[in-house]
Amino acid sequence: MEVIKFNLGGRFAFFKKPEVNSYLYFTYGNIHRVALLGIFGAVLGYKGYNQMDFLKRYNKDFKEIGEKGEYQYPEFYSKLKHLKIAITPMEVNINKKVQVFNNSVGYASKEQGGNLIVKEQWLENPSWDIYVAIEDEEGKKLAKALLGRNFVYIPYLGKNDHLADITKVNLIKDIGEANEFSNINSLFLKDDFQFIEYDEFDTLEDDINIFKYEEKLPMGLEEQTNKYEFKTLIFTNNNLKKVNEVRVYRVQNKNIVFI
Repeated sequence: MEVIKFNLGGRFAFFKKPEVNSYLYFTYGNIHRVALLGIFGAVLGYKGYNQMDFLKRYNKDFKEIGEKGEYQYPEFYSKLKHLKIAITPMEVNINKKVQVFNNSVGYASKEQGGNLIVKEQWLENPSWDIYVAIEDEEGKKLAKALLGRNFVYIPYLGKNDHLADITKVNLIKDIGEANEFSNINSLFLKDDFQFIEYDEFDTLEDDINIFKYEEKLPMGLEEQTNKYEFKTLIFTNNNLKKVNEVRVYRVQNKNIVFI
């Protein structure tokens, strides 16, 4: 197997959660699979949500149409949803900061003066190592575009004023499975692994500082509504053992799991 690896980062990122508390919009703590597929779609020039809405309104042809004529997915998701991706955060907990905006267009608010105050929670200086398995033509096209820095659209981190920095692009060949491992260096599905607990003596003797990040993140889109489908993912340095038939790969001294 071949893998394309790169670092993805930026000054800020905002991966909006569907839940809204008044006018405060929260972000997920890490980039998720659907957002990554959107970035890949921008790199390759595939249509997104906005183009899909346009086609639906004007009843024009769209490549992904269901049996009853409903439009199913945005083009980027239809073409790329099968890709195997691994995500390694550079920090356990990425800093978050709330930003405040004034939206003063006349239709923004029914309040006096028409001014709407919006608050968004942004990730500060996020960075991830991303791995993508190259197993078909779409994977090859993505790898070629990343290596040649030939992007059709500008990729961004959840919002078009958060430009994405894609650096350290590297093609890695002959990736094999890790027959033995103690921990995983990427995000993984909670249901696939079980924690091996340390006792107090081991922790003190080896000076082990255990960290754990856990969050329900979007893993896909629901077919009829295009709403997020969620699964719980974990990032930790704790020792683990497999409880499902999941494959662990060894890449440049890192144990990763594709999701």
